[in-house]
Amino acid sequence: MEFPSKIVEEAVIQFAKLPGIGKKTALRMVLHLLKQDKVPVEQLTHSLLKLKTDLKFCSECHNISDSELCNICADKNRNHDVICVVEDLRDVMAIENTSQYRGVYHVLGGLISPVDGIGPDDIRILPLYERIERSNANEIIFALAATMEGDTTAFYISKKLKGTIKVTAISRGIAIGGELEYADEITLGRSILGRIPYKI
Repeated sequence: MEFPSKIVEEAVIQFAKLPGIGKKTALRMVLHLLKQDKVPVEQLTHSLLKLKTDLKFCSECHNISDSELCNICADKNRNHDVICVVEDLRDVMAIENTSQYRGVYHVLGGLISPVDGIGPDDIRILPLYERIERSNANEIIFALAATMEGDTTAFYISKKLKGTIKVTAISRGIAIGGELEYADEITLGRSILGRIPYKI
């Protein structure tokens, strides 16, 4: 692809690094931004920079947050005795959109995947154990993808926790191999409500 300007080319290269964005889509985005007034472009730039400079991770659940504790962990009306274990922020958002769950979360930040070189020490499993020890939690719910990696992660954690806390998993209304973020809200909500004891 030939570009009339090195500045445009560099902008296209940067946009094309985003997931799901090819060079043609990146070029459309750049050309759209060129047509905009300076203020909206500066606002976009400012909000992107704030993602890296001002955004925090909740000290309790590791969800993204604007403050030390996220809104969910800081909410006294939530049931802090039940911890829903998820892979990442998208899963928290998907479950919250169902309005069926009033407990708290623990964001692992990934799943165990030996093929990809990701072991238990590479995700936030140890902080989960520490959190369970220092809290009054009496149940954890696995809301992990129904994949080999999700099952491996749930198995590993539950084996370590056996006999110390009630361990459940969302019911498998979610398709095997399916990602939570793509499940419809009704199915996901029913999966949370219909959770079942997790068996090793």
